[in-house]
Amino acid sequence: MAAEIGHIAQLLDATLDQHQHRKAENALRQEEKKPNYSLTLLNIVASSPLPPKTRLAAALAFKNFIRLNYVDEEGNYKLSQDEVATIKQELVGLMISSPPNIQTQLGEAISIIADSDFWKRWDTLIQDLVSRLSTTDYKVTNGVLEVAHSIFVRWRPLFQSNDLYEEINHVLSIFGEPYIRMLSVVDQQIEANRSDPTALKGWFDTLSLLVKIFYDLSCQDLPPVLESNLGPIAAILLKYLSYSNQIFDGDDDEATALETVKADVCEVLQLYTTKFDDDFNTYADQFTNAVWHLLSTVGPEKRYDLLVSKALHFLTAIASVPRHAQNFSSEETLGQVVEKVILPNVALRESDIEMFEDEPIEFIRRDLEGSDTDSRRRAATDFLRKLLENFEMLVTQVVFKYINHYLGIGGKDWKAKDTAVYLFLAIAAKGSVTAAQGVKTVNQYVDVVDFFQKNVASDLVADEGVEPISKVDAIKYLHNFRSQLSKEQWQAAFEPLIKNLASTNYVVYTYAAIAVERVLFLTTDAGQPLFSRTDIEPFAKGLLEHLFNLVERDPSPAKLQENEFLMRCIMRVLIVIKDGVAPILDGILDHLINITNIIKANPSNPRFYYYHFEAVGALVRYCAATSGAKLEARLWAPFSSVLNEEVTEFVPYVFQIFAALLEADRSSALSDNFKTLITPLTTPTVWETRGNVPGCARFLAAIIPKATGEIQAGNQLEPVLGIFQQLLSGKKTEQNAFDILEAIVGSFQGPVLDQYFGTILRIVFAKLQGNPSDSYKSRFVRFYHLVSARGFEAGLGTDYFIKHAEALQAGVFTPIYLNIILQTTSQFARPVDRKLGVISFTKTLCDSTAFAQRYQKGWGFTCNNLLDLLKNAAKVTAGVGDEIVTEADVDDIGFGIGYTPLNTCKRGPRDDFVEITNVETWVSGYMKAADQRHSGAIVKFADERLSPEAKQVLATYLQ
Repeated sequence: MAAEIGHIAQLLDATLDQHQHRKAENALRQEEKKPNYSLTLLNIVASSPLPPKTRLAAALAFKNFIRLNYVDEEGNYKLSQDEVATIKQELVGLMISSPPNIQTQLGEAISIIADSDFWKRWDTLIQDLVSRLSTTDYKVTNGVLEVAHSIFVRWRPLFQSNDLYEEINHVLSIFGEPYIRMLSVVDQQIEANRSDPTALKGWFDTLSLLVKIFYDLSCQDLPPVLESNLGPIAAILLKYLSYSNQIFDGDDDEATALETVKADVCEVLQLYTTKFDDDFNTYADQFTNAVWHLLSTVGPEKRYDLLVSKALHFLTAIASVPRHAQNFSSEETLGQVVEKVILPNVALRESDIEMFEDEPIEFIRRDLEGSDTDSRRRAATDFLRKLLENFEMLVTQVVFKYINHYLGIGGKDWKAKDTAVYLFLAIAAKGSVTAAQGVKTVNQYVDVVDFFQKNVASDLVADEGVEPISKVDAIKYLHNFRSQLSKEQWQAAFEPLIKNLASTNYVVYTYAAIAVERVLFLTTDAGQPLFSRTDIEPFAKGLLEHLFNLVERDPSPAKLQENEFLMRCIMRVLIVIKDGVAPILDGILDHLINITNIIKANPSNPRFYYYHFEAVGALVRYCAATSGAKLEARLWAPFSSVLNEEVTEFVPYVFQIFAALLEADRSSALSDNFKTLITPLTTPTVWETRGNVPGCARFLAAIIPKATGEIQAGNQLEPVLGIFQQLLSGKKTEQNAFDILEAIVGSFQGPVLDQYFGTILRIVFAKLQGNPSDSYKSRFVRFYHLVSARGFEAGLGTDYFIKHAEALQAGVFTPIYLNIILQTTSQFARPVDRKLGVISFTKTLCDSTAFAQRYQKGWGFTCNNLLDLLKNAAKVTAGVGDEIVTEADVDDIGFGIGYTPLNTCKRGPRDDFVEITNVETWVSGYMKAADQRHSGAIVKFADERLSPEAKQVLATYLQ
């Protein structure tokens, strides 16, 4: 065991070294497969002689292992019962005794386990936690409460359900009374330790956890145990909202435990105001006054930022309740609100200017993306907007006095002008700034274009003498109000905006890139891009060259991928100019390949490399039809090295782009490069990483039609079918399994598939017997139609399917056909699926011996279904349209774990019969030919087996 611990500890250390991390991660993946790997990791976490970084790496590895390997999609354990039991037995105690950074990782692991096991498979946990609570040792109690919070916090975003309430009631029945007792114990301990800095901080950390748990326990409904104790709890919360102790005075930057508790209290107050106002109403005025006093007395230091923000969120909640909002309805009160609360919190502070200069990318993210939800500016703006909703005219009048005042002194003091512009942005926009269109609705009492022209435009246009932050204000103004400007106004503003990309200031040129990208994304009311390809083609080359130079300015991997906003702008320009990029394709590829080669060494910004691969995808989408061979030749070296070096973060993207290249030209032969990927693609290891599966499945489905000869010659059809079987067994991968299966039955002849087809049907039928989802049934029926529609010419057809189905179990085909195939086909919505159904049914009526002889009624049903499909004949459009390409929401992108689809490489619906363009004409031609072939049998069957109405309709196809 000790040798095992030593070996894994060494590998964990190696993952922290950028020169050997890939090798070490691969070695750990092999270790994961051994029994009790998770317990070895916990032993490393518990081993105090080991360095803290090793123990932390083990805790992180344990959490990630549990996330992927604790239970399967159905909630069944993937680990042995003994391993599960030992984890539950040891984990809580280990977390309680660990340092805070390790506690966080283990707490998340407990939360993951609780997701599947709590409470019914882990019903001893809460009793275990309560038994460990200490009234004298805050370290132990804080560990216990951390575990409790990590489990209860899961309830916050959930929708109400009986199971959820059952779980909460289980917790309250054991935890409720001890929790109430603990609140008063902590209050006493804080009093008793007023002058002991260490103990005081420890007990304040306990109070913070208790307040967070108070939120957890109340997040769904007000529990009786809290409702009956609301008075004493409110008294404690009120007491600590105004508590002070000079022990907590000191550092201006870091929030102390006291500020944290006050912020936690404000968060609870916001919840109770929003959700339980009838119960909370008695205390609302006391708390509003206390929070108002708090906001009037705290300084501008960074340590108070979170507290001020949470306090303002509470006031925003108060202003949302009509009976409380009236307290703000007078001009005098609003003047005080603006002066004492809004202005101090929207004015630029030294710390903002320092961040602007020293951490520009952080400044941009906080300011623009709403990741500053806990910033003072954002919270003050939200409060002001809530007041504006209630008293639009009055708030506009009051705030405009201050705007005009600050504009008046703005000529000499750029910070004053910044405040004026910020205040205007805050009251001019109604609702939030949307990602797609900026501000949708505007305050009726202001004129945003007029204000821009008079007060802001000069800062955008001026070449010198303007502070960088003022430039940013001007760009941000355009960015926020982008959908309020007409095309003509935008054409006037666009060139000055682009000129700002040449700024030497990081924030200015990044904001300019952000604004350009969002304007190019804008659409008219008719859904057409505001700026079309012809609008931007004249300056696309220079714009792209400049953006690439900004990205590649510092060639170290971390710096090069730091600024995702520049890469997003590159992506958007490529999407807008479409195949207009052809004349400069080589130059663009040079840049993108160079970037790939640099960042693959250490992928550190998922957003950057997501946009990067969308940019490559745009080239494939719009140029593969004319330059497919060039794209493949240029991308092969960088992308194959990504696969060889197992850059896990990039592999799913590479397979999507390779698949899109293959799909772009179905008729071309498979290149030697791609042939080398067939064997590695059929090995199980590629498919073990969950994030690889969709991209690999799509690539495999794209390569099969071009590689039937190679697959047969190399005896690789069986391994490919093994992958299909493995993917079909998982709920999340069954659609990928059908992609592969459709590629197989669409490419191979019946005699080749003969020996496997019975097994394929057995596997597919097994899932049909359970409780299959509609999407599963739909894919099964599509698969059936593909077999049926490929008919005699491919050695397949309806009778081929029936023969193999009936060999499994006599009579099995009839109920499947009547209850699943016919019903599901009538519900097909996609033209390409309806077209496939038409071809399949037509060939069944014309070519199937079984339907001619055995299933005579079924022949009639099939014909009726065919005629129904033909009433709304499927028109399948091919080719890439001018549709708007929207990128994924990248906030959820994980590091190398998840799969993110590239929208530029989105696969259109699969049409296996592109040569059939008009289905009605084809049906008529096929039926007439078959009727001749079978000496009038089709007309005879129609006479015998159809109703007069159906006969009449079918006659139009047979004439």
